[in-house]
Amino acid sequence: MHDPFAMRPFFGYNFGEYISHWLSFGDKPSLNLPQIFHVNWFKKQDGKFIWPGFGENSRVLEWIFDRTNGADNSVSSPVGLLPKEGTINTSDLGSVDMKELFRLDRGEWVAECEAIEKYFAEQIPNDTPARVSEQLRELRTRVEKDL
Repeated sequence: MHDPFAMRPFFGYNFGEYISHWLSFGDKPSLNLPQIFHVNWFKKQDGKFIWPGFGENSRVLEWIFDRTNGADNSVSSPVGLLPKEGTINTSDLGSVDMKELFRLDRGEWVAECEAIEKYFAEQIPNDTPARVSEQLRELRTRVEKDL
């Protein structure tokens, strides 16, 4: 189930209205809204985690902080911005397959889009905000076309 922060069971009012409320903040230019980053700490290769985790996560956070401060450290992809090669500090990290870590698999992303579509269809079939549906359609189009 796609339930960021495991909050779905605690919504005291219509889930679609809840999402619309938060999206409405983007219409207020005077607000300094946070940037959102997705990190998959648990991607595996040959049954083992690619990223070592724990204290090494600060390296990714450093990249995020640099990004939010305007660093030119990302490249566009069909799913959003990814770190440019060499912009995550890997000194003394050991063997980490960074190419595999950031490899985008078309099949996995199509399945992800389908799972998100199913979640919204089941959870808020009549109240999914149009902006969410539009973003999901655009994501799926990019994934199917460019991956």
